[in-house]
Amino acid sequence: MKALDLRKIGKPYFGYEDIARVLNISPNSAKVAASRYVKAGILIRIKRNLYVLFENWAVMSLEQKFTIANLIQVPSYISLMTALGYYEITTQLQQDYIESVGVRRTKDITIEKTVFRYTKIKPELYSGFKRMRGFFIAEPEKAFVDALYLQSLGRRSIDTSSLDVDKLDWPMVLQISKSFPKSTRRLVKRYERFGKT
Repeated sequence: MKALDLRKIGKPYFGYEDIARVLNISPNSAKVAASRYVKAGILIRIKRNLYVLFENWAVMSLEQKFTIANLIQVPSYISLMTALGYYEITTQLQQDYIESVGVRRTKDITIEKTVFRYTKIKPELYSGFKRMRGFFIAEPEKAFVDALYLQSLGRRSIDTSSLDVDKLDWPMVLQISKSFPKSTRRLVKRYERFGKT
């Protein structure tokens, strides 16, 4: 079966060019083949010209899914409770739910029961992240301030009991929060008391 040759691509995600190369077909034929393989349940379409083998999706690491989250909406970075969970600062985690921050519209994209949530923030607040193991993720302190910002707007609530705020660098939290509205800074001050134990 020619579809088995897709395993030779050897990458967790790929596009038409990779399909064309391993199947020895033209890029246009690769588009048709990709569509056919999605319908047959062999490939999962992530977005235009980005695919994953169905058999690989179930065994993907969280970090590989973080990389895919970055690719679904560009630019974006992993943040909020997903990042805080990754850094082991919160226990408030939802299975198969990856939160990112971006400058485009807020939306949810569901791929094979994994929800990729993108929350829009103002471009001037789009900072405080780093590239790590192939994906972009907020610094722990920025993920925390991002979450408080959304709480100050009434767009989310944070379970205080799930947070270990002692793990945060509080001077950095205060520095980052200076760019945010007063309502966010007030919440930061409230949480700062918990972080000085």
